[in-house]
Amino acid sequence: MVVDITYALKDELLALASHSQECVRSELAAIVRVASMTPAEVPQQVLSVDFPTRAIAEYVQQLFVQEFGVRNTTMKDIPGTGRKPARFELHVHDKVPTIVRELGLVTRSGFLVKGMPPAVVTGTISDAEAAWRGALLARGSITDPGRSSALEVVCPCAEVAMAFVGFGRRLNVACKAKETRGADRVVVRDADSVAALLTRLGAHSSRIMWEDHRLTRQASAPNNRLANFDDANTRRSARAAEHSAARAQRALEILAEDVPAHLAEAGALRVEHRQASLEELGHLADPPLTKDAIAGRIRRLFSMADKRAKDLGIPDTQAAVRALEEDADNE
Repeated sequence: MVVDITYALKDELLALASHSQECVRSELAAIVRVASMTPAEVPQQVLSVDFPTRAIAEYVQQLFVQEFGVRNTTMKDIPGTGRKPARFELHVHDKVPTIVRELGLVTRSGFLVKGMPPAVVTGTISDAEAAWRGALLARGSITDPGRSSALEVVCPCAEVAMAFVGFGRRLNVACKAKETRGADRVVVRDADSVAALLTRLGAHSSRIMWEDHRLTRQASAPNNRLANFDDANTRRSARAAEHSAARAQRALEILAEDVPAHLAEAGALRVEHRQASLEELGHLADPPLTKDAIAGRIRRLFSMADKRAKDLGIPDTQAAVRALEEDADNE
């Protein structure tokens, strides 16, 4: 489902055309900045960028042709191996110095800018939206809209991630920069902010798909939590009953003929019905007892047996519980 939403988002963004040359260049600058395979030294004779799908690579190729009249490009498919997905490399062989200079990716001295191009950072709201669109196409993903839901972009450095935090702030989208799994990222974790960003970018179908999945998860979460809670309680109750039965059996062994009849009956019921609740044990007694009454008799049985065991210097009823736990650990 997560992969489906991510690729649906990218497909939808591909269908959205930027409205001005400035926005196209802001989008292209973001794409090159986050997806460039080219070393930092400039100028370069070849500009290399890679993408998760061929459609995105072809889209970026068209932008280079449209904006800079690029004619010499090559594309290379990199098959996926193991956990690594397939990649699609785009190599631009002409007008590279012009491209990086006009996109603002280098300073006047020819050095690579640390973060995003100043013209994009100080640009319009539309420039901020275009930068986010380009970054999401190149390195964006949406994780499962559950407890750890997030929209994120993998960035080449912390300065780029911080620039996108600034873009998000201008769009009233809460996001933060962080380093996880060995990479700098800008992360939008708040569900409302994810929805707001998708809306600002025009990805309405993806927003609806994401919110539908999120609401479905939220609706099922209380039931899942209740089921997990009930399962945990059941396991704890069963373990406590098993321990109580082991102690009762040991108590009857210690006291032998000296156990009072009413305590012997309670202990025997506990041993015989090891998984029964106290209320069920009370109903099985003759005459029937409340669960408090049967619990009180079992406690007195344990107390009497433990005192006798101490006097005799033999293992008490708790020794039976420890033996039970050791057997469980050895299984």
